[in-house]
Amino acid sequence: MNTLDIMNNHRSIRNFENQSLTDQTKQSLLTAARAGSSSNFVQATSIIEIQDNQIRTEIADISQSATYVNQSGAFYIFVADLYRQSQLLNEHHRNLAPLKTMESLLVSVVDTTIAAENMAVAAESLGLGICFIGGIRNNLPQISKLLQLPKYTVPLFGMTIGIPTSKNAVKPRMPLNNFTATDHYDPANFTDLTQYDAVMQEYYQNRPSHPKQMDWSTSQLDFFKTLRRPEVTEFIHQQGFLTD
Repeated sequence: MNTLDIMNNHRSIRNFENQSLTDQTKQSLLTAARAGSSSNFVQATSIIEIQDNQIRTEIADISQSATYVNQSGAFYIFVADLYRQSQLLNEHHRNLAPLKTMESLLVSVVDTTIAAENMAVAAESLGLGICFIGGIRNNLPQISKLLQLPKYTVPLFGMTIGIPTSKNAVKPRMPLNNFTATDHYDPANFTDLTQYDAVMQEYYQNRPSHPKQMDWSTSQLDFFKTLRRPEVTEFIHQQGFLTD
């Protein structure tokens, strides 16, 4: 399978063999993650592998994903990290204000996300499965405490990687005309979801596990009916960002 096929056949895996990844495989995945693009070569990313069973169990409970976090062959936390730069600035008696801005935070978030996607594609190219774990943001202060994170770091998500025991069908993605345009934003095409809702309704009705009566628009209305994780903003402030 070539790279395009691998990317187009991505699906989240939540059922893994109880088998750890080899050190060589983990080294290959981390090297691929490190190779991702970085804004101004800031490289504002750190990746922490969780090997300690107690820490992994606590994170699994926080993220409400115990089954696949605890059974995966490897589990990583991806951290947007400007602590290195803060130390450099302090050592050279420089002002930290430019590091605390929304732009700097976004740079670290984008760098980290690119690294994670590199790792995901690399894992799938090796026949492994992955699942992003955004649920770590259910309790960022506790995650930060468990990982002993310093200021100017934000844990964004986890990633489980392992040998799949089963795979769901690939979820139908939005048609290209719903999220691509030329030269300017296209509100009419971007918001005409009739075709996609019909596709997703059929998918949800007929999928082998957890079928339900729903289309994509309904799922989004349900998702955004509540304010999610409002405490994230306070955590970001506590970590030193957006304070000036």
